[in-house]
Amino acid sequence: MIKKILGIGILAVLGIVLVINVINTNDKNNKETSGPNLVDVTGDTSVEGVTIVPSSASGINKGDPAPDFELPLLTGEMVKLSELKGKKVLINFWATWCPPCKEEMPEMQEFYEEYGDEITIIAINATGSERNEQAVKDFIDEYGYTFPVAIDKDNQITDDYMAITIPTSYFIGTDGTIQVPRKVGPMTYDFMVDMMNTLQ
Repeated sequence: MIKKILGIGILAVLGIVLVINVINTNDKNNKETSGPNLVDVTGDTSVEGVTIVPSSASGINKGDPAPDFELPLLTGEMVKLSELKGKKVLINFWATWCPPCKEEMPEMQEFYEEYGDEITIIAINATGSERNEQAVKDFIDEYGYTFPVAIDKDNQITDDYMAITIPTSYFIGTDGTIQVPRKVGPMTYDFMVDMMNTLQ
């Protein structure tokens, strides 16, 4: 009888130890996956985008008015969104270190060359995440991109638009509202053409 009670006691202790180990392992895994470093700079171009702001942000949605901004372009000119009302606008958030951004940029250049007179492109660089502004200029010059590039020095506009993952793109209609759902991840030339054609 004593052996039976002792055996049950040992099994109970082992069961408690097992439960504690499982709980500790889960806590450790949760801390590792929810840490502050959410930036993927692996160079893997198969990823859809790269997280740069807190994932609690939800973004701006179809039907919302596009928040106004004024930013300097690499050319030295200023661009103000509200002054473009009456035109179709594509806003694209990107960075030089973002592999999916690099993937879509040749497609955006082709789109700009073909449709730049029908839609205004503003490629907003998340400059607050770059080494410096010169790195952005060097990147654009190296690849020969000619679409307008705006500098967001402190990532304020990137945050205002809640571009959680880059690249993120917004298509704005002539009325100044977001007219199609935002696109997270790299765009193709055909996608940009289709989105432009849906804008009013």
